[in-house]
Formats: sequence, C-alpha cells, structure tokens
Amino acid sequence: MCGITGFVSLRNTSLKEDLLKMTSSLSHRGPDGEGFYYSNSKDYSVGLGHRRLSVIDLSTAANQPMEFDGLHIVFNGEIYNYNEIRNELIALGHHFLTHSDTEVILHAWKQWGEECIEKWRGMFAIALFDERSGELTCIRDRAGVKPFYYYLEDGLFLFGSELKSLSAHPAFIKKINPDAVALFLQYGYVPSPYSIFQNTYKLPAGHILRIKPGSDKVYLKQYWNVYDYYNKPKLTIALPEAIKETEKILSESFNYRMVSDVPVGVFLSGGYDSSCVTALLQKDRTEKIRTFTIGTTDNKLDEAPYAKQIAAHLGTDHTEYYCTPQEALDIIPDLPYYYDEPFADSSAIPTILVSRLARKKVTVALSADAGDEVFAGYNRYDYISRYGKKIAAMPKPLRKLAVALMGSVSSERVPYFRHKRNFHSRYDKLKNLLADPSPAELLRNLNQVFTGEEVKKIFASEVAELPTSHTTTKLHQGFKDPLSFMMAIDYETYMVDDILQKVDRATMSVSLEGREPFLDQHIIQWAAQLPSDIKYFKGQKKYILKQIVHKHLPQEIMQRPKMGFGIPVENWLAKELRELAEEYLSAESLAKHHLFHIAEVRKIVSDFYKGRTEKHLKIWYLLMFQMWYIRWMC
Repeated sequence: MCGITGFVSLRNTSLKEDLLKMTSSLSHRGPDGEGFYYSNSKDYSVGLGHRRLSVIDLSTAANQPMEFDGLHIVFNGEIYNYNEIRNELIALGHHFLTHSDTEVILHAWKQWGEECIEKWRGMFAIALFDERSGELTCIRDRAGVKPFYYYLEDGLFLFGSELKSLSAHPAFIKKINPDAVALFLQYGYVPSPYSIFQNTYKLPAGHILRIKPGSDKVYLKQYWNVYDYYNKPKLTIALPEAIKETEKILSESFNYRMVSDVPVGVFLSGGYDSSCVTALLQKDRTEKIRTFTIGTTDNKLDEAPYAKQIAAHLGTDHTEYYCTPQEALDIIPDLPYYYDEPFADSSAIPTILVSRLARKKVTVALSADAGDEVFAGYNRYDYISRYGKKIAAMPKPLRKLAVALMGSVSSERVPYFRHKRNFHSRYDKLKNLLADPSPAELLRNLNQVFTGEEVKKIFASEVAELPTSHTTTKLHQGFKDPLSFMMAIDYETYMVDDILQKVDRATMSVSLEGREPFLDQHIIQWAAQLPSDIKYFKGQKKYILKQIVHKHLPQEIMQRPKMGFGIPVENWLAKELRELAEEYLSAESLAKHHLFHIAEVRKIVSDFYKGRTEKHLKIWYLLMFQMWYIRWMC
C-alpha cells in the first residue's frame, strides 16, 4: 500500500519542486520511503512521485518509481498472484532483479501489453510512463479498492491517490462543483466519476486512462464490468454444490490476501462477513491469525463480546479494545483532513479506531467488506422483496389517486402522525414510491438523505442532476430481477465511493495496508451468476454465505440480531456536538461560500433542536460539508 502522484504538463510549466510537494502530501500513505521520476523536454514535462509502505520485498531495490526498458511505474496496491505471473515470465526469458510485484507488472506490460491486466488478481492504482512513446497509461483495479483522482485543465494533467496531492500543485484550481455538492447531500459521498472540484475526476473502477503525446485530452476505456457477469444466464445448480464451490472460491481468494513479507491481521467485527474470512483462513493454518475488534461502552451497540467468542472458538490471536465515547468524538475534527473530499459515513470513526489498534501489531489488515453487495446482505434487499412487489401490485389508478391526495396534503398537516419520528421523510418517500414503484425508485428513496426536491430547495442557485451509475440501464431486461438490479448498482456505487473510500482513508491514516478479500474478481464473477434465491432464500439475507460460516462456527454464536459498532450521531448532535454544529452551520459560516439558502439550512437546524430528530442525518451531512469547506477552502 502506498501513495502515488504525478503530472504531465504540456506547456512544460511543472517543476520537480512541484512533484516533491505533491508527493510529500501523501507521507502518511507511505512512511518507509519516497521516490521521484522527473523528465522535461521542449514540449512537456512528466513527473511521477511515490511514497512507499513496504509490504512485499522490503529491500530498497523494490523502491519506486521503478524502470524497465524505458517504462516507468508508480503503483499503489498489490498483485497477489505475482509469483505465478513471474514464473510464467521467467519461462519466456525474463530476468528479475527484485522479488517485488512492481517489477512483475513492468515485465508483464512489456510482454503482453494491456492484455496482462487479465492475469492480475489484486488491488491497484497504476501510472505507467513510456519514455519512448511519451504516453502515460493509468489503470484502476476492477472493484475500485484503490483510489485514483485526476485533474485536467489548460494542458495540465495531475493525478494522485488523494485530492490533497493534486491541490499541492500550484496550478491546481480549487473551484467547487455545485452539482457534485448536490450529489454529496443526496448520498453522503461524491459518486464516481465526479469529485468535489471542477475539472477533477475519479478514474472509474475497471478503467484505463491514457494521455497521448501532445494531447490535452484523456482517453478512457473500460476493461472490466460487473454487468458482464450479471448479464449472463443464472447457473442451474443445486444448493449443496453451490455451497461447496463458493467456499472453494472464497478460500482461494482469501488466502491470496495473506501474501506478504510483513505481519497480517483481520478486522473481526463478529458479523458473518468477517467471521467467514477469519474461519476460512484459520482452518488450514497452525499459526494463529491475528484478529482485532473495537468495543464500545454502549451495550446496545457492542459486538465485541461476540467477536471474542468467535476468536476463541477459531483459536485466533485476538486483540480487543474498548473505546470511550470521547475517543470517538476526538476523531471528528480530523475527518476533513483524512477524507479530503466531503464524506458523511459516520462509520469512518470506528474504522479509524480499529485501524489504530491493528497498526500496533501488523502492517496489513483484511477488512471483510463487500459481503453484503456480493451475497445480498443489506436490509434494503428485504424491502424490495417485502414491500416493492406489494406497492407495484396496487392498481395504477389507485396509486395515482393516492399520489394526488398526498401531494395536496403536506405531511405537516397530518394529525397525530406529524409528531411521530421520521414520519415526514417516510411520507414523502411513500409518495414517490406510489408514483413509481420500480426497484430503481425504491433504491433511490432508501439511499438518499436529501431528495432531489430538497436539494433544489436548499441551493441558492440552480444545480444540474449529474448522471451516475445509480441510474444505470446496463442490466439487460432478460436478467433484471429486482435483487440483481440493486446488488449490481450497489457494487458500482455505494461500495466503491463509500465503503472502499472509507476503509482506504482510515487505514492509510495510520499507514496500514487494508485488503479486501471479498473483492477478488473470481468471487463476484461466480456470485453474479448464482440464482438470486440462493443468496436471498425465503427472507434470509446472505443465505449461502451463512451456510458456509455455520460449517465452521456454531449457529448459536452467529444467529443473533445484527448490531455493529454504531455511531450515535443523533445523540451526539443533540448534546456533545451541538456547539460544533451551531458554529459550522451558523449564518456566518454558511455565508462563506453562498452555495445554500441560509434560511433553509437554519430551518433544518432549528427543526432538529425543536424535536424533529429525524433530521439528524441532514444536519450531519451539512456539518461534514461545512467542516470540509472550512478545512480546505478557507
């Protein structure tokens, strides 16, 4: 795990000093060393910068940027099957100077070109500069585990693992994109390919970007797409066979994530996903897997005792730490720095805490994300099954009449219920669903905190609705069951821009490499073709995954209500964070950017503190934006 950055400056206006500043801004991602490649000619200058966290081949010979036959690379991530590819290349006559996966990438690119990506199993954000052709090629892994931002304006192309490396370049223009702010208020993150700044983007997962010599344009190509697998006929397979094959694929993929020359551990929450990773890794090992759990003093939210039971049953080397509410609160002022784009997922706080705990003993930690997106674990998949079909079955004239009636009666005027928690939000969402009971509308209603109408109301100027993968039509009609539709969208959106961004910044804040064992391409390519009722069976989410876990752990340990380390945002805003919220959401602070109608924001704040507690997420989203703005724009 490392940090990469660099530029191509067509007007030769970027200096090596600029590259050093960009690279230095990523020191937290790579404390073990830094390296630079800089070249200029009469037509352009090129810079590649790298901060290293040593994980594979700890020698200085594996430092980056690395060069082979005129090809220069900076690389963030790991290619887990690099030894197999290395042996294949040796058989073809290649000779290696290191035991690093970086050198394998260079030789593979020389041997096979772009086709070598098909061989890679791993996570990666890569920039390759060919000094002979003058072409820069950038690649992001299939699932989007590793981040890659880029900026293009006036002949200057910048790239980096985090936005802070781009903003360190003196020519970078920090101009906010109001349309991206609107997306943030809806989802709590800025969806790909956009970023919070104009002329600045995220390279989408599974894509290649090229800058050709003398060109001020980027050329994008998608080399992998999850819909290629959802758009295949479902497998005809019996449940026992499906369980056996799924466990085999999971075990192989999980074990690849243990490839390392430094200590490796696992985040163990006590839920099915992390228990599955831990159980399948520990079952064939004599040495104890290191596991890490953060507990909370709130018994209603604390899964640490269950994680401890699981660790004891599996025989892991377990470490737990009970954090105080104050320790969690103390992280909030630093969130805008770690997440240098507005980000509102409060679970970033416990993810940072468990990363700090793990970093004391290991350099690499496995985080069991994506089990929900791959094997149908979210509650919203329940909703589509339980309520979506019922609403869609209502006669259209009846739905139309109900929408008209609800449109003429404000939720504020509904007796009794107007005082109930979350009634106003649910009232509006039900109205939208009655108008359009499709899975797309249901997913949009479940995912958005500010609706499209609320966004229009809060902004001082008109904002455009940017197209995102939330509204994709890539799933072909013949394969479009509601569950597949929602899971594929979650895999392309929420997982990439929320979950993976959260884990990357949290782990990197303490120079810890985070790996995602559920995101091997072999897993999703298999699971996408499994019948939906194997994943969601008679109201049971993640059914096939649970059957695998039950082979290794007693059901009585696992079968309990899901808890998770929840952050009590509502209570904090009402008490400990009230002063902070009042400061950042004051008329004076809001006037610094003129993006919002101040009166509308102040009304949301006032309503919350008068008892409309269902507005707490709106307050949190606005607070996270304001804190980011003050940190990076003032």
